[in-house]
Amino acid sequence: MQDARPDPDLLLQKVNRQERDEARRTGKLKIFFGYAAGVGKTYAMLEAAHAARAAGTDVVAGYIEPHTRPDTLALLDGLEQLPPRELLHKEVALREFDLDGAIARRPVLILVDELAHTNAEGCRHRKRYQDIEELLAAGIDVYTTVNVQHIESLNDIVASITGVIVRERVPDSVFDRADQVELVDIEPDELLARLEQGKIYRANQARRALGHFFTRENLVALREIALRRTADRVNRSAEKGREAGAGYYTDEHVLICLSSSPSNAKVIRTAARLSNAFHGRFTALFVETPDTRELDGKNRDRLRGNLRLAEQLGAQIATVYGSEVAAQIAEYARVSGVSKIVLGRSGAKRGRLLPRPTLVEQLTALAPNLDIYIIPDTLPPCRGRRAPRRAWEKLTWKDTLKTAGILAGTVLGALGFAAAGLGEANIITVFILGVLFVSACTASRVYGAAASLLSVALFNFFFTAPYFTLEFTDPGYAVTFGIMFAASFITSTLTVRVHRQARQSALKAYRTEVLLETSQQLQQGDTQAELARKMGRQILRLLDRTVCVYLAGKEGLGPPAVFTVQGAAPDVSPYTAADEQAVAAWVYRNNKHAGATTDTLPGAKCLYLAVRSQASVFAVVGVALSAGEALEVYDRNLLLAMLNEFALALEHRQAAAARSEMLAQARQEQLRANLLRAISHDLRTPLTGISGNANILMRGAPGLKEEKKQRLYADIYDDSMWLMRLVENVLAVTRIENGSVQLSLEAELVEEVAQEALRHLSRHSGEHAVKLSVQGEMLMARMDPQLIAQVLVNLADNAVKYTPPGSRIEISARRDGAMVRLEVADDGPGIPPGAREKLFEMFYTAEAKHGDGRRGLGIGLSLCRSIVEAHGGSIGVRDNLPHGTVFFFTLPAVDPPPAERESGGQKGA
Repeated sequence: MQDARPDPDLLLQKVNRQERDEARRTGKLKIFFGYAAGVGKTYAMLEAAHAARAAGTDVVAGYIEPHTRPDTLALLDGLEQLPPRELLHKEVALREFDLDGAIARRPVLILVDELAHTNAEGCRHRKRYQDIEELLAAGIDVYTTVNVQHIESLNDIVASITGVIVRERVPDSVFDRADQVELVDIEPDELLARLEQGKIYRANQARRALGHFFTRENLVALREIALRRTADRVNRSAEKGREAGAGYYTDEHVLICLSSSPSNAKVIRTAARLSNAFHGRFTALFVETPDTRELDGKNRDRLRGNLRLAEQLGAQIATVYGSEVAAQIAEYARVSGVSKIVLGRSGAKRGRLLPRPTLVEQLTALAPNLDIYIIPDTLPPCRGRRAPRRAWEKLTWKDTLKTAGILAGTVLGALGFAAAGLGEANIITVFILGVLFVSACTASRVYGAAASLLSVALFNFFFTAPYFTLEFTDPGYAVTFGIMFAASFITSTLTVRVHRQARQSALKAYRTEVLLETSQQLQQGDTQAELARKMGRQILRLLDRTVCVYLAGKEGLGPPAVFTVQGAAPDVSPYTAADEQAVAAWVYRNNKHAGATTDTLPGAKCLYLAVRSQASVFAVVGVALSAGEALEVYDRNLLLAMLNEFALALEHRQAAAARSEMLAQARQEQLRANLLRAISHDLRTPLTGISGNANILMRGAPGLKEEKKQRLYADIYDDSMWLMRLVENVLAVTRIENGSVQLSLEAELVEEVAQEALRHLSRHSGEHAVKLSVQGEMLMARMDPQLIAQVLVNLADNAVKYTPPGSRIEISARRDGAMVRLEVADDGPGIPPGAREKLFEMFYTAEAKHGDGRRGLGIGLSLCRSIVEAHGGSIGVRDNLPHGTVFFFTLPAVDPPPAERESGGQKGA
């Protein structure tokens, strides 16, 4: 009859797997979705919570908006409510969701109303959906509510329908990643009736809502959008299933261009909806031009906001550099396989004088195969794109003196040309050349323009009649002055542009060099600490800001390694304070970015970035930022690329360490298996001999002569000593393999150690002629005397074992340069052919016959090699002509103290 009981090993594996899955479980998110306030989202959520509680689920109401709706508030009865967090903002008491209290309470299910809510200042996260994401990461299930107008990609559509721009929005990714979305729907007429009855807002609020947002046309449109968005989410889930099961994919690639334009946010949302509709990739491209760094603070902040919006909507951020925006977009589209480009069309009028092709016209010419979608822009054109007074801020006394000197030299050169009888055309060329030098040698374009104007004035003053005045008699000079000024100004402008592009190209080359050098250096790092040092220095080179690098260990983040800017204040305590380390620890636990310029813990002094690979965080990097300051888009993308390289290097290092540890464990397991196998096989003979001889002696067999008894006693002693030496060797081998041997190195007399070893030789050594020969009475070496004595005993016993009785064994020692050379020689049969290369391997034994007939474990010579190499010496074997074997090894020599050398010399004399 077969045993039908389950395999206990399989059961244990199943339990362990369930425990691991439970440990890394993330919470489930359910969203109650509606098209307007008052449709019953919170009511439906509370009803679902009561049903879950009735089923035995631990449910807590984390935060419910304090509505004035009695039916809704009545459903809170019977549910445990988490106390809200009290915050004081501008002398006004605010109630917010207590995230830390919820994590400490850790229920199975928590209710958090209003997913799109913006938290008050002082909360960990800026948005409530970020609180919910942290709850989910902690393994807590969440019920929440949201309306359709709060979905990021639908914001423009809702604004065009209702005329209201909703400020509180959530990324589409949060909505799409929800495990469940329940559409709470009622007819618009019923919703309007509820509003008029005062079941949604108070009377005055209701009248205002009916006149603006809550019109029947608006509600019908919003309801349609909510239904479509819910259906799109269902279709997307089905598409993912087909993609996983049948390899379904699409090659559509939607591209938008990031800019500081106020309409760029609308373009980003439209492109996000388009990429979702085509199930394609979504990329946001930023083209850095020479004018990018000259944007004023308002436009710079708008550019960063658009970048953050693109990231929230799932775009991959890419950055290129060039002065010709259309050419850079077309080239990136060609290389990356972009199929559609979404652009905004400005309402600004084109100039009538020398009109320049628009960006759309340039792209159409450069990339005719691309589908270009134009989003109308009804917003007023962006003014003040550059910071005012930026050009004047670059004026310096040094450049002013350069300009004056060059113009003076130009005048002298022109006077020389005039004295030589050269015409005015040549003199004008000299002035144009001077303007060229001024533009090339100064930092501001103001100097080039000023030099162009001054060149005309100087030419008029020195070279036109009447001389040394700014007047001229020939009307033709007016044309000459105009052409001269135009040529000089154009030359100056082109020179400044080339000069600026050269600086930008040098900056780009420097960034690329830093990235490539980072990759090379990370490949050469041997330890995690060394990799962290290299990474910190490279980030410091790139950003010229204080950098903190936290390496992750088994118990969390270690202490920060701080890299400061040269010449900066040496005090780094603001960046290593407890609150800053707490932000870094949060980033490590949650695998997200936080700190300055983010929506999570924005009060930190550093921007903290997780160095991650998939779901693992290997380190956290903090970059110090001043108040209101943020990283440039190009620098930020380059930094993320460097951190990806850092993550790969740390991952490879950890993998290499894991492989080394596995190999060491495998070697130890192999050693343990070999020892057990050898011991179980080779201990049988001496143990059998001991037990058998002891049994004979205990029984006291009649007629057992005294000579026979003594021989039995000797056999028992020999077998016991053999076992004792074996145990000592096994223990020594295991200690050396585990690295637990601590050498006690001292200067010792070689002769004393050798004599001590001779006293511990086996009893059979008396059957051989053993001799000790030491050159010099004061021969000393640095050694651990107990271990070196064990080496000599093993080598001498090996000679005793493998040579016939009557053989000669000589132990000798002499000075050999900086080493002491010890030898154990015998005149036995020698080593079998082919065995010399394997003598010092673990568990190898020669096939020659020896005195006691035991094969042995074959660990003695391997142990000798480990001990000698640990002392910094070497061990080997050679033939002892005409026959026999010589084992030799070396140890570091030590000169005896002067007093002992003198006494030793007198004794030797």
